Amino acid sequence: MKTPILSSLVVATSLISVSGALAQDAAAGKSSFNKCMACHAIGEGAKNKVGPELNGLDGRKSGTAEGYSYSEANKNSGITWGKDVFLEYIKEPKAKIPGTKMVFAGIKNEKEANDLWAFLAQYDKDGKTK
Repeated sequence: MKTPILSSLVVATSLISVSGALAQDAAAGKSSFNKCMACHAIGEGAKNKVGPELNGLDGRKSGTAEGYSYSEANKNSGITWGKDVFLEYIKEPKAKIPGTKMVFAGIKNEKEANDLWAFLAQYDKDGKTK
């Protein structure tokens, strides 16, 4: 009887450890956003720069930030931004949207990309944190 209980505890502890390792850290994502700041803005009062402002990115259709001149590739990508799409995109933007104007090598580190998403996703379309 003790063996099944011990096994259950080991499994539960392992699952908690794995979920903790994959947890997103918006504060760390804010630090990663420093790589993006030359081209993008976020938060209250954010304006388009070389790239579009990123407020309300979660759930926004690609190519729709008001006042930004997107490439045809981006406007016609059919993408609606969400965590999974963003994580695929940020690894290698030109591979996800061939013809995009974005000139960024990407973020290959999965934890860093998840943290960046956590930071971006906390902003609504008005630049306020949710």
